[in-house]
Amino acid sequence: MNRAVAIAIAIPLTFYMSPYAAISFLIGLSKGTAAGSAVSAILLNTPGESSSAATCLDGYPMARDGRPRTALKIGLLASVIGDLLATLLLIAVAIPFASVALKFGPYELAAILIFALVFIAGMAGGSFLKGMAAGGLGIVLGTVGMDPETGAMRLTFGYMELMEGVPILPLVIGTLALSEMFVQLDEYRRNKGQSAINLTENQNDDLKWSEFKTTLPTIFKGTAIGAFVGALPGLGPSVGSFMSYGAAKRSAKNPDTFGKGDPRGIAASESADNAVIPASYIPLFGLGIPGSVSAALLVGAFMIHGITVGPLMLREQPEMLFSLFSGMIVASLLMLAIGWYGLRIFAKITNIPSHIVIPIVIFLCLAGIQVQGYGTFGLLVVFGFSILGFFLKKFDYSFVTFLVAFIVTPMLELNLRQSIILSGSDVGILLDRPIAAFFVVLTIILLVRFAWTGIQQRKKSLPNAD
Repeated sequence: MNRAVAIAIAIPLTFYMSPYAAISFLIGLSKGTAAGSAVSAILLNTPGESSSAATCLDGYPMARDGRPRTALKIGLLASVIGDLLATLLLIAVAIPFASVALKFGPYELAAILIFALVFIAGMAGGSFLKGMAAGGLGIVLGTVGMDPETGAMRLTFGYMELMEGVPILPLVIGTLALSEMFVQLDEYRRNKGQSAINLTENQNDDLKWSEFKTTLPTIFKGTAIGAFVGALPGLGPSVGSFMSYGAAKRSAKNPDTFGKGDPRGIAASESADNAVIPASYIPLFGLGIPGSVSAALLVGAFMIHGITVGPLMLREQPEMLFSLFSGMIVASLLMLAIGWYGLRIFAKITNIPSHIVIPIVIFLCLAGIQVQGYGTFGLLVVFGFSILGFFLKKFDYSFVTFLVAFIVTPMLELNLRQSIILSGSDVGILLDRPIAAFFVVLTIILLVRFAWTGIQQRKKSLPNAD
């Protein structure tokens, strides 16, 4: 269950609470869900939500190497540190950010989203061209459904279920979770019944300070990236976690260890993922603009309790703001305590044999689709994308880039169209929009750099002519 669904289900429970308790409860739920989604990502390679997909890349290999508890501790500490630092940032800059955020229009958001796609395509996989191809496929699928401007149907093939686009939950579960189970089934068959999911703990499965110390720079960098992404309305935690992972891999002296159980990969993903949540409240409290889906749900909760979110709340109801900030800090500390002492219970799942784990995970994947009300069509979508995910992994295409491109495409299309209409298709408008122009130039530089790096790698892989 992702954080947005959890908040939506919990909002009716807050009707009879005081406004202070109700909003603090929902914010604590959002924080706990974000940190908890890493547990299944590390232990089963099945992220609780799409933003934890990057955690699978190194968390699951580390767990398979017999260090599930270490991976969980790194993920928990990175989550708490990222969350706490971003909360302190929110307290410090909520009001000053209002004047800066007013400058972000469709030009800036479109430029930032394009930059994010190119950045992730270049850093998520081994091949930039394969990353761009996977991203292109994600963009195509992201345009399925009703055209927001003309109302015309696009790529629906007559299926009314696709009017609102390809449902994201079946896509994520199929591409990440179910496809991995098919991979494990194939390994189980090849190993003739021996366990393919070998998560047996060993004596060295304990986080040492020397090991955690090496992840601290990555955690601080991931927190900064997550806070930046969260403060920009609409980008969301998925973009933040994947950008942080890519930045950590690119700046590492030994990037080849990423994807093989590197603790810095877990730290980068989880710190950014959890930093996005408090940072997304900066435009919410400063301007009344939700920076994420969970923040948008909080606006509804505020309205239920007769509170108008925005700059006036900061002046007229400072007690509410103090209560919120205090609740967020307490939630971070409770998340650390509950998570730390619950690790022994969470890690017990690693002792379950693969021939039991695989059917259970498949059942939970399919049951989750049915519970969400997708019906038979949802099951077909899950199986279709599980096959796609299987081949993406088999041929080393970046399913990370594919997933992020799919998620951000609707917002990219909307802002790009608005930019074209407002500018009259005049590219010269960027001269009057320095922030948008900066990201456009940065995107071009990245394209040139990634393309040049790809050419050099291709030359090195070719046999030398004698």
